[in-house]
Order: sequence, then structure tokens, then C-alpha cells
Amino acid sequence: MDGMLDPHDRRIAEAWETLKAQSPTGDTLSPESNRLAFADPEFLLRRETRGIRFQLEMLKPDLAQQALGIEHTVVVFGSARFRSEEAAHSLLIKARDTGNEQAITEAETLVRNARFYEQSRALAHLITKDCEHRTNGRRFYICTGGGPGIMEAANRGAAEAGGISVGLNIALPHEQTPNPYITPGLSFKFHYFALRKMHFMMRAKALVAFPGGFGTLDELFETLTLVQCKKAKPVPIVLFGSSYWKRLFNISVMIEEGVISAADAELFKYSDSVEESWKFIRAFYEL
Repeated sequence: MDGMLDPHDRRIAEAWETLKAQSPTGDTLSPESNRLAFADPEFLLRRETRGIRFQLEMLKPDLAQQALGIEHTVVVFGSARFRSEEAAHSLLIKARDTGNEQAITEAETLVRNARFYEQSRALAHLITKDCEHRTNGRRFYICTGGGPGIMEAANRGAAEAGGISVGLNIALPHEQTPNPYITPGLSFKFHYFALRKMHFMMRAKALVAFPGGFGTLDELFETLTLVQCKKAKPVPIVLFGSSYWKRLFNISVMIEEGVISAADAELFKYSDSVEESWKFIRAFYEL
């Protein structure tokens, strides 16, 4: 199309080569007025260009998912620290060999919680297989935060079912590496948590929250708040692992103290079953 930049255009390649040559060791770049604006990180990272960065983080994942027809997702959250049963048992054996009591206790906890990794994996596999031949907006894709643990398990389950899945990663001071099971081309990295959250909600038709820490709670309560305040359409919200969630989140206290309505307890459902969770989501949409 006229006016569109071809990513294979020689001029673009030359711009990036010039940029790399000016900073071969990855040192901070100096301002350079003669550098093409779109190939100038020093310019793009200015405070004044923050709005442009917002737009870019909004557009890049959106366009890529549109191109593959991904319009509806089941978002899976949970601890990044959980491991598969195989990995957890391996860590326990190593810990016992050291005789370190703290390491043994931590490894035993990983073994106890490994079931959640396997259930996340199984749920994603089930959803991906069941949606394999669905069309007309009735096909759901797995979407995760792109990291390890429960997120890895869900991307893994989708990949093992022969499907594609999305990973929305976040750049952190201690780098979080995208898990290897995200579909190539659908692994995105964000700088802004706000834009990442927006992308989760843009296509989310359901949220399944496995046991997790602050990040999981952040995403869960963000979704609950948007639905409660009617800033987002109601979606099935599954709290997987009822024992964990009921100990952590005492909704009865909130109702008793009048900070939420009794009806707000209906915004989510507890579940301990992969099949039950998917059945609940299917029933909501009459799939």
C-alpha cells in the first residue's frame, strides 16, 4: 500500500545498522538529531513521547492477534513459582541430598502444589481441544502472563493440544523470561502494567485464577472491580483451588461489614475440577 513502510525496505535496515554501530556495547545512546525518529530510542524514551509508547504497546499485540483471528480468550493466572510434578519431585530429591531443612521444606511445598501446575496444564489442553473446530466467535484461546509456573502450564497444555496461545509478559528488574510454550509470534513483552492489563481484558471471555501471590491477586481484583462497577461486561471468574482461596479471601467478612453486597459473592465461582471449570464457562456462553 502507498505510504506503508516495508519492514524489509533497505532504508529501514540501514537505519538499524547505523543505530547498532553507534552503540556496539549497549551503552547509553547519545542524542543524535540526524537519526530517523522511529529508530531513535533516545528520542522514543523521552518523557514527552510516553503517549507514543502507550500507543505502540496497545497496537503491537492487538494487530498480531487480529491477524490470527484471536478475539476471545480464557485468561489463566496463578503463581509463577509452582513447578510440574516431575520438576518438583526432582527438586525434593536434590534438597534431601543436601540435608538442608529449609530447602527440604520449600521443596515439599512445591511437591504439594505441583497438582495446580498439572491442573492448569490439563484445563488449557481441554479448552484448546474442545475449541479446535469452533467458529463464528465461539472459539476460545488460552492467554497467560507469559511467565513460568501456572502460566507456563497453561501455555504448555495448549501447545500439547496442538493449538496456539498468547503470552503477555512484563519487563521486570529481575528479568522474567517468556516460557517456551507460548506460540511464536504471540509472545509479547510490556513495559507498562496498565497496557498489559488492558490487553488481558480486551479479549477475556473468562478468567481462571489458580493459587498465586500479589500479581495474581492484582489481576483478580482488577477484574472483579471492573465487573462489579460495570466497567466491563460480566465474565465467568473461576477461583481454582477452593481451600486456598477460601482461606485467603474471606468474602463473608466483607459482606458482614457492608463493604460489598451479598450479590457480589456471585461474581465468581470456586472450583477444584478441570472439567467443572470448563463446564461453567461453556454454560455461561451456551457453547
